Amino acid sequence: MSRPPTQSDAFRGRYAEPVPTSNLGAMEDDFPEFEPFDDEVQPRGFVPTGQALMVQQVDMCQQINKPNHYTTAYDTGNLVVRRGQEFVIRVTFSRPLADGDDFQLEFLIGSNPSASKGSLVVVTFNSRHGSSWIGQILEMQGQSVTLGITPTPDAIVGKFRTYVAIAAGSGMQRTKRDTSTDLYLLFNAWCPTDAVFLSDGAERSEYVLNDIGIINQGSVGAVSSRNWMYGQFERGVLDACIHILDASRMPIFNRGNVIKLIRKGSAMINSQDDNGVLVGNWSDDYSMGRPPTSWTGSVQILLQYANTGVPVCFAQCWVFAGVFNTFLRCLGIPSRVITNFNSAHDNTGNLKTDLIFKADGTPDRRNTRDSIWNYHCWNEVFTVRPDLPNGLGGWQVVDATPQETSDGHFRCGPAPVAAIKEGLLCHPFDCGFVFAEVNSDVVYQKRDRYGTLTPYRVDKTYVGQCIYTKAVGSSGTHDITHTYKYPEGSADNERTMNRAEEYGCVRDHSEVADTQLSVTISCEQVGLGHDVNLVVDFHNQGDVPRTVQANLSGSIVFYTGVIANHFKDQPFSATVPANQKESVMLMVTAQEYMPHLGAQLCLHFVVTGQADDQSLIASKVVDLQTPGLQMQVSGSPQVQQEMAVTVTFTNPFSFPLQDVYVAMEGPGLMNQRSHFYRVIEPQASISWSETFLPRLPGPRRLVAVLNCRNLHQVSGLCDVHIAE
Repeated sequence: MSRPPTQSDAFRGRYAEPVPTSNLGAMEDDFPEFEPFDDEVQPRGFVPTGQALMVQQVDMCQQINKPNHYTTAYDTGNLVVRRGQEFVIRVTFSRPLADGDDFQLEFLIGSNPSASKGSLVVVTFNSRHGSSWIGQILEMQGQSVTLGITPTPDAIVGKFRTYVAIAAGSGMQRTKRDTSTDLYLLFNAWCPTDAVFLSDGAERSEYVLNDIGIINQGSVGAVSSRNWMYGQFERGVLDACIHILDASRMPIFNRGNVIKLIRKGSAMINSQDDNGVLVGNWSDDYSMGRPPTSWTGSVQILLQYANTGVPVCFAQCWVFAGVFNTFLRCLGIPSRVITNFNSAHDNTGNLKTDLIFKADGTPDRRNTRDSIWNYHCWNEVFTVRPDLPNGLGGWQVVDATPQETSDGHFRCGPAPVAAIKEGLLCHPFDCGFVFAEVNSDVVYQKRDRYGTLTPYRVDKTYVGQCIYTKAVGSSGTHDITHTYKYPEGSADNERTMNRAEEYGCVRDHSEVADTQLSVTISCEQVGLGHDVNLVVDFHNQGDVPRTVQANLSGSIVFYTGVIANHFKDQPFSATVPANQKESVMLMVTAQEYMPHLGAQLCLHFVVTGQADDQSLIASKVVDLQTPGLQMQVSGSPQVQQEMAVTVTFTNPFSFPLQDVYVAMEGPGLMNQRSHFYRVIEPQASISWSETFLPRLPGPRRLVAVLNCRNLHQVSGLCDVHIAE
């Protein structure tokens, strides 16, 4: 009777050995200290000779290497360097080197390392051939030898083990396993021959070295920003990022390929199908974890996942994008978070987003399947694309928010931004999906009693109205809409849309009659708990006056455009003189919307109207503004000198705040700290102080958030400059 295959021999019959997929696993005995040459006859004993050459010390020269490789900020005891660039190691032998002495450095990554796969690298320092990594003797001072090692610009990225091996008689004598000589090898945006090379120094500082970020949120015309602490240099984060690749079982020998690594990372940041880092949740129920609005940054999420192996609850698009950005920058890949305002979703791969209305003009929520998110966050990475035609390298869209599958996994990209702008949707990966997110037409349909749909308006400008990212070197906003699309109505844009249709993206070709009536809604910013004053403007371009029978619909919506609660329908009418505008003021009281808010702070108003045979529609998203936290630091702003930070908050509302969670952190300053308050009564104040020892010099930032059952998205920040 045959026995079932075990995990250890399941590979047999397909591979000679298991495919190595673990970088951080225990590998203490992977190399023997003495390894005989294969072609040598082994003697019964060794013939005594002169003083044998032995290794006394291996110095990884961190004080020299880290500044040269821009890795000083990594909070780890091991050397961190970037591929394609020389680093130095100082080896102290038992005696000065003599003619005929032969030694080599060996760098190993993963289990079962292989020279043919690039996971076993031998660096020689004489005429004997080694691997593709370059080695040279830079200096000899007595028994001390300074060696220069240059990894190839396509070397495997991860944690390497280091050995010094000396040719001794009939074999190689190696140093003992020493974890202090392990080194991390990263992608190198400073190396012209690395796939992620970025020529602009200011952009390298922003997109690789900046460990704090700003993520744009809100809505068109009312853009807000959220501070996000990437923290890619904090203790344990680099190991956590490598652990993610180990958990994905990505082969070690593929980890030098930036495209494969990015796609694997995009899949693993969400837990949808591979037990990845984050669990998405777009409901109002976060009882099994933490609300997405309660996170201050990526560090705690990544460390929790690495320590437990259990996906972390919960995330929405900006959390997925923030954590993915940390993963990418930590490994040396230039990356940034992008926000697309009015982002089309659930559009079945075409370029139409259908919004359905009843015969009386009110929204048909039951039959509308497509949605337009107020905003959606994804990432861009900067890399060459040798797999694509010239001109398609540079910034690439990648998205870790689980929406659609790509090659069987919930992931997206890398999709060249240049290909999206030109409508070249035939190129990998997922260009069609991203193209639809920024280019869909919004088709307004009326549904009669028989279920027949009739289009009455098409808006070609609403989706992808603006696309923003953080500005280089400042906290401002950089508009990059022009990198994704040509101006609406231009000949270039029409060419792009026609090309996209040739590649299978179906466009809307509805013939809709021109109307002489139109309507718009405007509103000033509104604080939570205040009344909303809407201004509805009707425009009549005809030569006769028109009377409009209109309706105002008000709903609480998720930022995804999905309705959480409908709270208002108000019919009204307006007579619009010929060739003039008529304004109608409508007030929505706080008492109307407050009982329905839940965890959402977004109101969506739709005005529909009918005037004879003309149908009108306009919509407005109103993001309710919340109060802020006050933060103040004290003490000497100097590295390793104790400082203190105090967070204060006063409840300005007429209702108590229940189960209040306050957290703060600052990369290079302090890890995340948190405090819990059972209740904060109306008009009551809290004050919370923590001490910390700054680790890194330069401009730093502390961020705090407050989250509770009946109030979300309350935050504060404090900037401080730390001296050396």
